[in-house]
Amino acid sequence: MAGIDVSQMDTAVSPCDDFFRYANGTWLDRTEIPPEEATWGGFIEVRERNLAILRVAADEAAAAAAPKGSVEQKVGDYWASGMDEAAIEAADIGPLDRELELIGALTERARLAGTLARLHREGAGQAGMVVSVRQDPGDSSRNVVWLQQGGLGLPDRDYYVKDDARSREIRVRYVAHVARMLELLGDDADDARYGAATVLGIETRLARASMTRVDQRDPYRTYNKLTLAELDARAVGFDWRAYFVALGAPEPGDLNVRQPAFASELAAALGDTPLEQLRTYLRWHLVLSAASALPKRFVDELFDFYQRELMGVREQRPRWKRILESMDAHIGQELGQLYVRRAFSPEAKRRVLELVDDLRSVLRDRIGTLEWMGEETKALARTKLDAFGVKMAYPDTWRDHSALEVVRGEHLRNVFRAREWHLARDLAKLGQPVDRTEWLMSPQTVNAYYSPLMNEIVFPAGILQPPFFDPEADDAVNYGAIGMVIGHEMSHGFDDQGSKYDARGDLKEWWTPEDRAAYASRQDLVVSQYEGYEPLPGQRINGRLTLGENIGDIGGIRVAWAAFQRMLSRKGPRQRIDGFTPEQRFFLGMAQSWRNKIRDEALRVRLSVDPHSPSVYRVLGPLSNMPEFHEAFGCTAGSRMWREEKLRPAIW
Repeated sequence: MAGIDVSQMDTAVSPCDDFFRYANGTWLDRTEIPPEEATWGGFIEVRERNLAILRVAADEAAAAAAPKGSVEQKVGDYWASGMDEAAIEAADIGPLDRELELIGALTERARLAGTLARLHREGAGQAGMVVSVRQDPGDSSRNVVWLQQGGLGLPDRDYYVKDDARSREIRVRYVAHVARMLELLGDDADDARYGAATVLGIETRLARASMTRVDQRDPYRTYNKLTLAELDARAVGFDWRAYFVALGAPEPGDLNVRQPAFASELAAALGDTPLEQLRTYLRWHLVLSAASALPKRFVDELFDFYQRELMGVREQRPRWKRILESMDAHIGQELGQLYVRRAFSPEAKRRVLELVDDLRSVLRDRIGTLEWMGEETKALARTKLDAFGVKMAYPDTWRDHSALEVVRGEHLRNVFRAREWHLARDLAKLGQPVDRTEWLMSPQTVNAYYSPLMNEIVFPAGILQPPFFDPEADDAVNYGAIGMVIGHEMSHGFDDQGSKYDARGDLKEWWTPEDRAAYASRQDLVVSQYEGYEPLPGQRINGRLTLGENIGDIGGIRVAWAAFQRMLSRKGPRQRIDGFTPEQRFFLGMAQSWRNKIRDEALRVRLSVDPHSPSVYRVLGPLSNMPEFHEAFGCTAGSRMWREEKLRPAIW
């Protein structure tokens, strides 16, 4: 029977001292991160198996001579275009001529709004800001335009505003990278250096006005509904109405301006920065958005800074993997239709849905037993849980991409056409009912998510693979691995962010003040626990940034455990397998699914920008709080996997 891989374990280590190493120590010692990767582990192993399946599907589609407009035609022609390096080299930067001419013609400020809108509409960069259409947080039944801060080339605002040695060094190297990119576009060396300094200046100005990632975790701070007239009055210096007309939404209606201070500073910058400098800034963001689909010299330069310098990656990934990931981003549902035919069975879907039902039932019961929550809030929490939507494996109805044109031999233009199609599809949602069948991930994605606005959990087929889920595996392993993931996503509905949305998906306080205060005190214990972890010397986990994910992990494993115990009571005797009790296999299944190694450079970046704790602490953190874990492995006070009871966060 599939399940625990004992060859990965290091049983010389006590499970009560370091359970991550006990479960994965031999794997950690034997595994080298491939030179083309920043990290390696269970998630990446599943991704690689999925990519191998997708490569076969794409090759077959490219050779099929499928009818124009069909899924196979779009997949086959996109794939063939991306893999045709000779054609891409021959085209050089010709596919960018239209956008470069547009920027070059920006000689009057009155044309700026239309120029920026066309660049956004054609998918040529996210200069200045990010525009999308999503549900109105105050009324999740309607769609509104979201304006989101953006316009930075470095991973986060902190890279521009921090003054430590590493941040200063990265900025120096970033300026050199921008200069090299501008030279590749045709600038001479002096102009490129001046242009790169200009880019850093504009982006630093925007970064200083940007909201921190921690502040953005408060959904009330990022819900700022304004009319177009109100935005004009608050963000002066930019013609917002002309922008929306050129974008294709002349009457956008209500806007959710997620960071009003940023919008005001962006408008001021667009109004007072010399046009010569704005042209340089736009050219940079154009080439940044296009570089991965341009000739090799651009691809190599992009890799050298963003992967080698920032993430510590030694070599580029093979081209076929990079093209498949581009396809996933731009025509993911077409690719997904070919994937699910090959990689996922109805029986697997049925078994995972059973797990979901088990965990939902358990969480409902656990809510009823919470000592710190009052009956009024409990009743509404159960109502919200009962209203959870569940999307499993792949959409029941595939998205209609018939209007999206994919042309063999036009790789970059295919990328731009796909981006333009997605934005046009977004804008068409304005004034229309929310489509609650829509998926925000492709079926082949190795991930899952909870949407507070939809009040739903979504599990693509891509993650429903070993080591997370195996139809042939021992129940204990599946409950510990995918069960924890399911419980994690359910817990997001009640984490520090999700708990602020009601059963309908509206941003609305449904807790009593007393219960909210009791919850906040328990959240503080989570923050304190994770801020005690120091993955790199001098760099601790940001407990506020990772709070929601840590609550999801702590709650997820507890709910999965309770569901597992209920399942055992139904199925009879508890047998040992490979010398381990069912309870021990549950925790081993969880820990082995999170096996992971990461380069220090990549870890440094993720500690700054990733709301998830590093994988090792996603195991050690939750389990050190669980008496059930301590009992399963005989852990006692004083061991490293034991936290004092008064310090243990216990929420869900």
